[in-house]
Amino acid sequence: MNFSAQLGHNSIIRLVQESAADLGLETYLIGGYVRDLLLKRDSKDLDFVCVGSGISLAMQVAEKAGLKGKVTIFKHFGTAMVHIDGLDVEFVGARRESYRSDSRKPLVEDGTLEDDQNRRDFTINALAISMNSANFGELIDPFGGVEDLRKKIIRTPLDADITFSDDPLRMMRAVRFASQLGFDIEPDTFEAIKRNAERLKIISQERTTEELNKIILSQTPSYGFKLLFHSDLLHQFFPEMVALQGVDTINGNTHKDNFYHTLQVLDNVAKVSSDLWLRWAAILHDIAKPPTKRYDPKVGWTFHGHEDKGARMVPSLFRRLKLPLNEPMRFVQNLVRMHLRPIALVKDVVTDAAIRRVLFEAGEDIDALMQLCRADITSKDHSRVSRYLTNFDRVEAKMKEVEERDQLRNFQPPISGEDIMGYFQLKPGKEVGEIKEAIREAIIEGIIPNEREKAFQLMIQVGQQKGLVFNSNYDEKK
Repeated sequence: MNFSAQLGHNSIIRLVQESAADLGLETYLIGGYVRDLLLKRDSKDLDFVCVGSGISLAMQVAEKAGLKGKVTIFKHFGTAMVHIDGLDVEFVGARRESYRSDSRKPLVEDGTLEDDQNRRDFTINALAISMNSANFGELIDPFGGVEDLRKKIIRTPLDADITFSDDPLRMMRAVRFASQLGFDIEPDTFEAIKRNAERLKIISQERTTEELNKIILSQTPSYGFKLLFHSDLLHQFFPEMVALQGVDTINGNTHKDNFYHTLQVLDNVAKVSSDLWLRWAAILHDIAKPPTKRYDPKVGWTFHGHEDKGARMVPSLFRRLKLPLNEPMRFVQNLVRMHLRPIALVKDVVTDAAIRRVLFEAGEDIDALMQLCRADITSKDHSRVSRYLTNFDRVEAKMKEVEERDQLRNFQPPISGEDIMGYFQLKPGKEVGEIKEAIREAIIEGIIPNEREKAFQLMIQVGQQKGLVFNSNYDEKK
């Protein structure tokens, strides 16, 4: 199989071919770009392996491209990268690897193309195309990677137990590729993942989470999570999610399997949004159901307060999983805390006050919250789902009406704490908070409009009821 016609017009590949010829280096395009070429998928990065110094080849390519001095070198690994025309082009010298049992960092020696293909994680990533003039464009496929692409399977080139024991992160990568490509993991390879799952503990949480996020961002992330669960990989780093799985029955009363419900919600979100943090909110929205699960003979299974407890769990989970502890965490925490609120509006008579309260508390997250709540409607009863979604349409229309009228998107109280302290000569404290709360509640309940003048009058009234004294030197215009 020869790809010279497809690759001959690629300016970067021509540049690498010329540079390799200048240095007399046997060179091959390898890995993901070759795989994606065969799958007719776009690929952002190009990886080249040469029998010799990958760093020297990178520097030669950079010089020819007018990028001299702009080579990123990883000397310890013998690799180098050049950013050309928006693409990351990486170069490595062919090598053979050996591993210690307590580390995924290999002992590296110079090697041949065959050695380099042997060390690759999967057959579909061991495919190489020659950049050499004698056989330019020729595909080198020693492990049947083309056939595995045809069969849509993930398989290791050599003994899977050795492959995964040497570098346990490859197990997460197997699931990630299966999830991204919609492939199956070959049975013997999957059994090796199960046997070696506990080896994942030697991998840093940052690297594990990096692969996990790529699974979450795949088109149907539930598939990846099912593979993680059944391989026991999920148990190694996310026991709280594992605890969602299972169904209990007492006196004929059964609750839904919250693990598979969560995966359905995640897939529903994935259909409408590629936002990683909205998908994390879907994953965590019911995370506190196991610790809040109770059986009440009168009403059956309950999970009272799981939304509040779940929100309290978010920071510790983000910290342990090495996820960002700033705005993304706040966003996820807010959605977990509020995910039942719009659903309650569907069930109840929709009052303006109830709408205002949700709009106020959700703030800029309201659109994402509504996407999550729609995704959370899962049932085998299609008419029930349809009925709920129709009710949501009505609630969202009402939200739009109230929001436009009362200007509650990103609500900021028309009276600030500084106003209250200045008018009544107060220092920061309980009374200031109580007045602000009274104004907020009055706006939410529709007692006063969301306007400064009316809010200022209410501030004076509440302050007088508390016996506060007016500051005669107060200038409202300041």
